Amino acid sequence: MKLGVFLPTYILPDGEREHAAQIRRFAARAEELGFESLFVTDHLLTAHRFYRVSWLEPLVTLTYAAAVTSRVRLGTSILVMPTRQPVVLAKEISTLQRLSSGRFVLGAGVGWYDPEFAAVGGERTQRGRRTDEMLDATMSLLSGRNVTFDGRHYRFEDATVEPLGPVPSLWVAGGRQFAHEASPEKPVMAPTVLRRICRRDGWIARPTATPEQIATDLGEIDAELERTGTSRAERGFTVAHENFCWLSESANHEDAVAEQRERLYAVVSDERPWEYIDSVYLTGTIDEVQRRVQERIDAGVDYLILHTMTADLRQLELFAEHILEPFARRTQTPVHV
Repeated sequence: MKLGVFLPTYILPDGEREHAAQIRRFAARAEELGFESLFVTDHLLTAHRFYRVSWLEPLVTLTYAAAVTSRVRLGTSILVMPTRQPVVLAKEISTLQRLSSGRFVLGAGVGWYDPEFAAVGGERTQRGRRTDEMLDATMSLLSGRNVTFDGRHYRFEDATVEPLGPVPSLWVAGGRQFAHEASPEKPVMAPTVLRRICRRDGWIARPTATPEQIATDLGEIDAELERTGTSRAERGFTVAHENFCWLSESANHEDAVAEQRERLYAVVSDERPWEYIDSVYLTGTIDEVQRRVQERIDAGVDYLILHTMTADLRQLELFAEHILEPFARRTQTPVHV
């Protein structure tokens, strides 16, 4: 299993003076410790429904991280495609690819927060079609010159975006998640999402998806790929999953969970009760977190991306000691659903 971590792009209270230095230190230390990638998340507006914090802009932040690293991949999980414009996005990505020597991974999704769609002149009901057009148009621009695109929402003629260089891998997010009355999505793998995923280089399972749901979704992905005459192995298809984690050094379950509850609720809102948060995120003692990671590997995940709740370098070191190193030595045993 490959392990990446999210950069601490949360805009936390009283963190303005140190935030840039924290990101530099975090990125450099993650590379030193052997993490495979650095990822960022994306919200154009402050989404207080589920989060107490906002985030820095993802592509600018990854470019900043590229300047202090040389090996780690740099990715988005996910970039909300309907809030973007394809020519501008292609220019941003091509610049990042040039400055990072081709290390970018485009993790893409439709988003869920209604005010963000409205702020850029769209609607939630358009997000699927806009995402498909954004992906087709942006990847075409990154792949060649004199591109013409004629979609319902985006149109341009004879456009060349430079610098042309390595085309990034494209991983698409979506699928089932553990249902809660506050959840903005239904617990299904929609046919349109399934087709979108299978056209690209990888899939990012939801943070709130259970191992059983990941395995079920992956079975549908395999069936769809087979229907189109290919397979994950032939495609080099990545199965990624992002999740939230704070590793406690306490061996007592109650103490570890109390610490995690405090850390997680500094970032996520209480829209969803702790019982729900505890059931989908990686909580418990280190042994318990390791078991929950293994359950996701058994479900088919081969690329795990972890959010830590602060820029604390000690958390990075704990991730390396208790997740990165042990799981690099283990053999994946997929379950069959």
